[in-house]
Amino acid sequence: MEQCASVEREVDKVLQKFLTYGQHCEQSLEELLHYVGQLRAELASAALQGTPLSATLSLVMSQCCRKIKDTVQKLASDHKDIHSSVSRVGKAIDRNFDSEICGVVSDAVWDSREKQQQILQMAIVEHLYQQGMLSVAEELCQESTLNVDLDFKQPFLELNRILEALHEQDLGPALEWAVSHRQRLLELNSSLEFKLHRLHFIRLLAGGPEKQLEALSYARHFQPFARLHQREIQVMMGSLVYLRLGLEKSPYCHLLDNSHWAEICETFTRDACSLLGLSVESPLSVSFASGCVALPVLMNIKAVIEQRQCTGVWSHKDELPIEIELGMKCWYHSVFACPILRQQTSDSNPPIKLICGHVISRDALNKLINGGKLKCPYCPMEQNPADGKRIIF
Repeated sequence: MEQCASVEREVDKVLQKFLTYGQHCEQSLEELLHYVGQLRAELASAALQGTPLSATLSLVMSQCCRKIKDTVQKLASDHKDIHSSVSRVGKAIDRNFDSEICGVVSDAVWDSREKQQQILQMAIVEHLYQQGMLSVAEELCQESTLNVDLDFKQPFLELNRILEALHEQDLGPALEWAVSHRQRLLELNSSLEFKLHRLHFIRLLAGGPEKQLEALSYARHFQPFARLHQREIQVMMGSLVYLRLGLEKSPYCHLLDNSHWAEICETFTRDACSLLGLSVESPLSVSFASGCVALPVLMNIKAVIEQRQCTGVWSHKDELPIEIELGMKCWYHSVFACPILRQQTSDSNPPIKLICGHVISRDALNKLINGGKLKCPYCPMEQNPADGKRIIF
């Protein structure tokens, strides 16, 4: 982060110079235009009177031309000074960042150059769809000749259509979607449908006493949720007492908070993505953020490997030479480290559950076999290695 801060300081200096130059340039040109305007008025007045050009007016014209030339030269000189500041930004980037980072990962990670390009393009397209930039995604697909199935696009199109409606405070499409997927949402323990009905009820409350009967009638939608959301329903029913006095000045004024709309957008995005098999965050943005954390460490490791001439240490496609901590935010799957070999299990070396209940990796199991028998390293039970069962977390 120190490198980024160093570059940011240089960028701030350039932006400040641009701001100062812009203000100075605008002021100088306004003064010059005002001066030229006054001279033009004097010349027009002399021409109307039919008097010849006086020596004083000729001198003023010469001074005006000289002032215009000096001002233009001064502005051009100041502009050249900004060029040097801009070039310092480039030098700061070169000084603080390694320009060649492709060598950190071996080309063997990718099956082919074409495959690498296709994976990257697909990740960008998915990111654009997920961010709602549908037209940009379509344009990229056309220019890159990337063939994207309609089945792939459809969930993103539906998701963005409903989110756009929510941003415009239109609950109709979201309610329709939630009702049609009610059973699957219940399986996820989702409260999305209740929150949508609650927000619609709050909108009716915001309409004042004129909407009281309509709000009472709409309250019937809360019946299926009475067991799980009894307290929240009681609060909304209690707010009806203050409807004629003004809800915004009552103990229930928090119901009118605009933060409910941001909350419902987040809830819908999370539950809809879970239901449609999509990630809430764009895989591209997550990968980019993880890469920013991991890249400095990997570059240091690469330098050490090259310095000690032990390039064979890092030759696997599916693992890194060291463990890199990305934080809890990037924990998506449970992992198991073999207590015998101190290694994280993988598809080629899965965790195996022994008859006694202890779990070790397959590689550890194979190394512990002696005479066709296996003795658990944690308890004295002897067993047949074939009785071990692979487990999936």
